[in-house]
Amino acid sequence: MEASANQRLDFGKMGYGCEHYRRRCKIRAPCCNEVFSCRHCHNEAASALRNPGDRHEINRFEVKQVICSVCDTEQPASQTCANCGVNMGEYFCDVCVFYDDDTTRGQFHCKECGICRIGGRENFFHCQRCGSCYSINLRNNHSCVENSMRHHCPICFEYLFDSLKDTTVLKCGHTIHLECLTEMTNRNQYCCPICSKSVFDMSKAWQRLDEEVEATVMPEVYRHKKVWILCNDCNDTTEVLYHILGHKCAHCQSYNTRTIAPPILPQ
Repeated sequence: MEASANQRLDFGKMGYGCEHYRRRCKIRAPCCNEVFSCRHCHNEAASALRNPGDRHEINRFEVKQVICSVCDTEQPASQTCANCGVNMGEYFCDVCVFYDDDTTRGQFHCKECGICRIGGRENFFHCQRCGSCYSINLRNNHSCVENSMRHHCPICFEYLFDSLKDTTVLKCGHTIHLECLTEMTNRNQYCCPICSKSVFDMSKAWQRLDEEVEATVMPEVYRHKKVWILCNDCNDTTEVLYHILGHKCAHCQSYNTRTIAPPILPQ
């Protein structure tokens, strides 16, 4: 009997779903009363509507009704179908109304985030100040920025907090999609798009620039000209000799600087 019950629960496992999730149910969207395989399917369809006024996203917490994909029975959201008895998702969260048969993704619900995450609870911790779950490798090893994940990616502008794409935390504490960071560096952009601090250790690049500056003699008219610079990496301001290739911060040795107006001295 126990084997028979388990077979009924497992019937159709990994055989239903969409490109986002394998699950044995569909959801009825509370916003438009239409049926979709998951909220992402709904959001993609809604964003493609011709009339901008009709575009909208589903509120995952407001989903109340689901339709079993095995027997087509519509019912209140729960893990097991009230009619045929199958598990509509091996993983089920009654808070997010989230179903997924592929448990290798390591789904878990974070109470502080208020949503389900993937990757295994043991591999993440919730940073209260940043307002999101981060890899345990970043515990006591990242710069905190208030609610840094509750913003849009500075490159593609997708909301990061519940994005399906991999997200990374920069040295400065700001966050960005990993694929967007890769695209940015492929285009030789190495500064945070938000605060302009260097994304990587640039010391070797600065050494090469030192050699180029040393080898490039400025014309006599510019040789003794000085400019004030602000360092994007350490925020220090200094007066340095003008050079067409770049201006080196006297404090942290970074060339990630910009020229500014001279400071106004008190009278």
